[in-house]
Amino acid sequence: MKKVEPIRDPKTIEAIKDYLYNWNPKYWMLWVIGTNTGLRISDILDLKVRDVKDADHTWVNEQKTTKVRRLYFNRQLKQALSEYIRENDLKDDDYLIPSQKKRSDKGMSREWAYTVLNTAASACGIDTDKYPIGTHTMRKTFGYWHYQRHHDVALLQSIFNHSAPSITLRYIGVNDDLVDQSLEDFFI
Repeated sequence: MKKVEPIRDPKTIEAIKDYLYNWNPKYWMLWVIGTNTGLRISDILDLKVRDVKDADHTWVNEQKTTKVRRLYFNRQLKQALSEYIRENDLKDDDYLIPSQKKRSDKGMSREWAYTVLNTAASACGIDTDKYPIGTHTMRKTFGYWHYQRHHDVALLQSIFNHSAPSITLRYIGVNDDLVDQSLEDFFI
């Protein structure tokens, strides 16, 4: 598996979001949740409408860590979720991101989510051979931009359930950026 990086360009993030919305609103919702919560794909795909409908918070049992994470929905995310649920006539027991198959009792598959994100990235001009995109791209993009806005690695470490700040900085690609910046004007 190739290592994925966060998307650092806000215009690319918006282009992908627009592309996904025009393709299928559920793909847009996948992207919006992933880039605004930092949840892993397995946890996003497990969400049901009842978990998020009219809620300020929900609790997610993270599949990878088995830890319980309290998830906050800010005003913009609540509005996006509400509109998406209403416009798609989703019921409380429906998966938030349903499978492609009609009448399925499962959410979208991880493999299809990966395909969707790669298709959107390619369509938006990302060379996915040079800059691999995966479902983890959403989580890393969330982390990168959260850190850029708040510069609080301890808070982000807590959100991600990482054991050390250095892991969090490496995970979101900030270490690479800092090394590059430190070497840009360095010449002996």
